[in-house]
Amino acid sequence: MGTNDRNLLIGIIGLFLIFYFMPSGEEWFDGAILSGALMLHEYAVLHILTCLVPAFFIAGALNTFVSKNTILENLSSRANKFRAYAIASVGGAVLAVCSCTILPLFAGIYKRGAGLGPATTFLFSGPAINVAAIFLTFSVLGFEIGIARAVAAVVLAILVGIGMDLIFKEKQDSGKLILGKEEKIKTSKTSVGALMVLMVGILIVNGLAIEPVLKISAMILIALVTAGVGFLWVDIKERELWFLQTWDFAKVLMPVLFVGVFIAGFAIDIIPDGLVRDIVGENTLFANAFASIFGALMYFSTLTEIPILQALIASGMHKGPALTLLLAGPSLSLPSLLVIRQVLGNKKTFAYLVLVVVFSALAGFIFGMM
Repeated sequence: MGTNDRNLLIGIIGLFLIFYFMPSGEEWFDGAILSGALMLHEYAVLHILTCLVPAFFIAGALNTFVSKNTILENLSSRANKFRAYAIASVGGAVLAVCSCTILPLFAGIYKRGAGLGPATTFLFSGPAINVAAIFLTFSVLGFEIGIARAVAAVVLAILVGIGMDLIFKEKQDSGKLILGKEEKIKTSKTSVGALMVLMVGILIVNGLAIEPVLKISAMILIALVTAGVGFLWVDIKERELWFLQTWDFAKVLMPVLFVGVFIAGFAIDIIPDGLVRDIVGENTLFANAFASIFGALMYFSTLTEIPILQALIASGMHKGPALTLLLAGPSLSLPSLLVIRQVLGNKKTFAYLVLVVVFSALAGFIFGMM
């Protein structure tokens, strides 16, 4: 059984155990169970089909039709600095969806000659701007915090990389990166571009405040056109690979998301009234610093930060600390810091942690004042 299949099985078993073994009979516990089930139902109805499914197809298309080697070779120490930072800040959307995947890629490109700045920019941006998380943020938390997360993640990734470069001024090996062998993409760029525009179009229509019947009709029409382009103008082998990549993303992330959504719904019912408001209910430097440090040390499975934030915001969390947690949480965790330490050493790892915590807190504080 592969890793993806194990994750799928673990997610299903986890939900079963939550429902089966948790004691019933106490009013508060039954209420928390119901709250978790209701939030899970809400996600299934409002977000999975209309948001996550298109996002998974987009992520699968990026992994299939965009050359990974093109991105990696432009992070080498010999590459143009401006181009290296630009690609590193958005390249994670193509190369990785979860924080666990970004670590070996980061270690590989850094050890093989990538500059410290672009490498750490790539390390931050990979989990911060993954396609599914950004679109789910828009769908669940709203346009304002969604656009703030997308923009701030790219800007902070560049600032963190430049900060690391300025602090250490490390001389990099000028050798070329050792890249894997890739087959040439047979599907035309026009067809790939049309697919991407159409799939993003589904997500845009889903976010419009229009009549439900009109919205559903438009989304179905765009989906049918997308299917037509996919079956008529995409190479058959690449289409099969695209579908396989999409399924890989879905079966890894969906079980974890389901468990995370249920736990968030369960927690929102048992969090004492006023606790969240007392700690992060206002847009203060302390509240943002607390959210940033908490997010940097805790582990959030990919996508689970969104239902957790939804629950915290409902309990009184201010939008400033909420954005701070969205930036620091997915990009860092105590387990990932231990891996990064093996690659960068103590000083660089500590500097990276401080830069992420400080920049995330400042970004949240500024956003909270808007």
